Amino acid sequence: MKRSLFQKFVVCLMILLMAMTVIQKPANAEGALDINADAAILIEASTGKILYEKNSESALGIASMTKMMTEYLLLEAIKEGKVSFEDEYSVSEAVYKVSQDTSLSNVPLRADGTYTVKELYEAMAIYSANGATMAIAETIAGTEAEFVKMMNKKAEELGLENYKFVNSSGLNNKDLKGMHPEGTGPQDENVMSAKDTAKLAYHLIHDFPEVLETSSIEKLKFREGTDDVTNMENWNWMLPGLVYGYEGMDGLKTGTTDFAGFCFTGTAERNGERYITVVMNAKDDNNKGSYEARFNQTKEMLDYAFNNYSVEEIYPKGYEIKGNKTLPVIKGKEKEVSIKSAAPLKRVVKDGEKKFKPKFELNKDKFTKDKELTAPIKKGETVGYLSVDLKDELGYITGNGQAKVDVVTTQKVEKANWFVLSMRAVGGFFGDLWDGITSTVKGWF
Repeated sequence: MKRSLFQKFVVCLMILLMAMTVIQKPANAEGALDINADAAILIEASTGKILYEKNSESALGIASMTKMMTEYLLLEAIKEGKVSFEDEYSVSEAVYKVSQDTSLSNVPLRADGTYTVKELYEAMAIYSANGATMAIAETIAGTEAEFVKMMNKKAEELGLENYKFVNSSGLNNKDLKGMHPEGTGPQDENVMSAKDTAKLAYHLIHDFPEVLETSSIEKLKFREGTDDVTNMENWNWMLPGLVYGYEGMDGLKTGTTDFAGFCFTGTAERNGERYITVVMNAKDDNNKGSYEARFNQTKEMLDYAFNNYSVEEIYPKGYEIKGNKTLPVIKGKEKEVSIKSAAPLKRVVKDGEKKFKPKFELNKDKFTKDKELTAPIKKGETVGYLSVDLKDELGYITGNGQAKVDVVTTQKVEKANWFVLSMRAVGGFFGDLWDGITSTVKGWF
């Protein structure tokens, strides 16, 4: 009998230990990622949905990831007709001196040479050429100092919060040979948070998707056919044909300095789904920074995204919300108007996450205090927003992204004329009077 009780005790103890082993606290909010970097973030590119973040709001060194802002301002200037890829640049003394430093990433530029903006752009985007980047800054703004002002202004316009740009390239200012931009000091560094870096990348590929055509080039010859030919291999070694090739990888920008460590903003697309990652001062299993570490940490995030998430249509265009298929209208020929969603509501869905409840939010500016619309009303007028009633701890990189879509009217409602409004008022008066009489009579019995 005693042996039997002892055996039962042992069995219960083993079951308890097994349960404690299985039920462990996850390493992070997602319970699946533990990125070894000072900061990191993973977002879905079409919606801006954050899927993972670590220390994402601290301003840290970004090194050559800075060049994404230079790319943005160049492509914007070209779009606005202020600069052309065919424009030619004559090399300044500062650009010449920096471009000759072979200890930095560069394509050597001749002091008496001229180069097209396209040549300089390719050298910057593919080979992270620092002298070429400074040349682009001078092309756009006249001086790098003025360009730095543009960089910080654009960062504010894009909604970045934790950043400071002091030069166009991401080099340590001390490496600019005493020619750092006016208004900055030799010890100043470019800094940005991982979240802001991802937000910049998000805007860059949304506003100028053509950037990926260049950032995805694995190898290119600078000044091919001349004595100055330079073989440029993309520093993004995760491009499919390079050493750490990753399926779908086509951008975006690496960065390495002693101050920033090994950094990388990556993006990859598979089957129409794209993700953006950022790692800052990435490290390996031995807690040492390296080229391999930043690509391995990026791979881990991208694998996690592609293996666990998808973008799905939760509600189609024209969806009618149960209990809110129509809205009341005052002063109109009709007393109500039908409404529906103006676009499909898409959301990043994690495997197994299938049940959703629609949430309807009124556009308060359109309604009276009694929650009525006032005629006249146009067809297609936005009267509210459709979203998913779901707690979302991580949120979106820019506001709500595509977490909600407009709900619009399906037809116009003209304002009723004075006679109809008068008759309604009279009817309403007698209706209220009759209601009062019937209530009084009921009170007698």
